[in-house]
Amino acid sequence: MSTTAVPIKPVAKGSLAKLWIGLALLVAAAGAAAWAGTSGMAVLTTPSGLRYQILKEGQGPNATAEDVAVIQYEGRLPDGTVFDSSEGKGPVPLPVAGSIPGFSEALQLMNKGAKARIWIPSDLAYGPDGSGPIPPNSELEFDVTLVDRVPLSALRGQGAQPGM
Repeated sequence: MSTTAVPIKPVAKGSLAKLWIGLALLVAAAGAAAWAGTSGMAVLTTPSGLRYQILKEGQGPNATAEDVAVIQYEGRLPDGTVFDSSEGKGPVPLPVAGSIPGFSEALQLMNKGAKARIWIPSDLAYGPDGSGPIPPNSELEFDVTLVDRVPLSALRGQGAQPGM
């Protein structure tokens, strides 16, 4: 039995080095693209312990404690159970200073049109007492869109109630 040998051309000098350099550049470019794609997705923590992530930037000044925020939201427990949502209700008016401390703080980090995901620790939410479907000592997670903000003083001048 005979074996036929097929000659393989030798690799040109420096080709292997060029291949490795090209591969290294490709990996570096992929890493840079991944980093750039997630740079706006950082989760930030305030001194109080509130964690938030801006999903969409808004415009204009941030909401203040003297505003009524018009929001769309969904609230979830740590296991993912939705305990409250504005879905089907439309945007909901809420006095910024009239909510739980963590929610009020988060709204003041947002401006008109912003969308954020916030994680409110138990001590900035309902603490050891809980509330309705929210068990005691629960961290809460919300997706919130600040549709608009209206100064509370403007509403009082029109005779509207803070809860609208």
